[in-house]
Amino acid sequence: MAHDQTLSALDRQRRGLLAAFGASALLTLFPRVTAAAAGGRDTRLLLVLLRGGLDGLHLLPAYAEPAYAGLRRDGAVAEPIRIDGLFGLHPAMQQSAAMYRAGQLLPLVAVAPPYRQRSHFDAQDCLENGTATPNGARDGWLGRCARAMPGGQALAVAAVMPLALRGSDRASNWWPPLPRPVDPQLLQQLQPLYAADPRLSETFQRSAGSAGMQRDGKGAFALPEAMRVAAQRMGAADGPRIGFVEDSGWDSHRNQAPQLQRKLAELDQGLAAAREGFGAAWPRTVVAVVTEFGRTAALNGTDGTDHGTGGMALLCGGAVRGGRIGGDWPGLAPSQLNEGRDLRATTDLRAVFKSVLVEHLGVADAAVERSVFPDSRGLPPLRDWRRA
Repeated sequence: MAHDQTLSALDRQRRGLLAAFGASALLTLFPRVTAAAAGGRDTRLLLVLLRGGLDGLHLLPAYAEPAYAGLRRDGAVAEPIRIDGLFGLHPAMQQSAAMYRAGQLLPLVAVAPPYRQRSHFDAQDCLENGTATPNGARDGWLGRCARAMPGGQALAVAAVMPLALRGSDRASNWWPPLPRPVDPQLLQQLQPLYAADPRLSETFQRSAGSAGMQRDGKGAFALPEAMRVAAQRMGAADGPRIGFVEDSGWDSHRNQAPQLQRKLAELDQGLAAAREGFGAAWPRTVVAVVTEFGRTAALNGTDGTDHGTGGMALLCGGAVRGGRIGGDWPGLAPSQLNEGRDLRATTDLRAVFKSVLVEHLGVADAAVERSVFPDSRGLPPLRDWRRA
């Protein structure tokens, strides 16, 4: 599909290619902020954006929903990790399941940005700029949040500064440099040729990772390593209180089961790496995992799912009151689906973010309503998500 090829091009621009050294090089690159400058609070927020549209019904299958098996057919998750009477976690999410049982993981169902169409780029722009339209702001809500916080330094572990953090001189981005033997332009030209085939795409990613982008022999600088780096820097004394990590490859139009098996395992490893990296700061930390939209409720003819609306998010961390399912579940019956095809979104992601900023980071209500998320005053906040 043409939009898949376009998405591959955007992924190449946004992620660059991977690399050779890890967290230690980062520790000297970011200005330090005292706890006093941060208003006496020492909480942390790490936003993880999964670009491409995560299939929330694959990560968190509603195994007991009567319509689920018929919609997913052979693509239904066969043996989810059952976490309550309706939902389970994908088997690749073993460490996340342990966090759920420890009360540190809160899955949020049926969430989406205010944009409810099916363009990757427009949806990502809305999610990052914090408004209801792709062109609603030229800067990002995390950047505006950093400006509103005393001493609010922010860090993006990303090849280029993401829209979410633009607009603040307190934000910095970092990404490992490309090794000289690798020609990034050549890799950019080759990637779309392999991206359309799940098997060849995975082989290409492995080969690119082995072309001088190894770290301690443990593999490429992918999502788990990026989350570890962000967490280590943010968990340091006087580290940045706001962080951003992004990952691509979540667009699953065909043969999604093996693709998401691999990607969800990486996400699971990334959450565990973040917990380890934050160390003593983990009890004061929220990790928010989000994506720009959901997928169709039914599997398509190529064992994948197409662009949808309602998705899901994860709140994880020692500051989260997890061990339960959050959000308002709309159901999967034909009459309950959006336009007869998608999970219906019942929670605006801005309501989730606003609650985290006010209750966790201590940003003033007035600043959140006026500048961070303009035109969102009517959104009810997410309740009871935070550990007392």
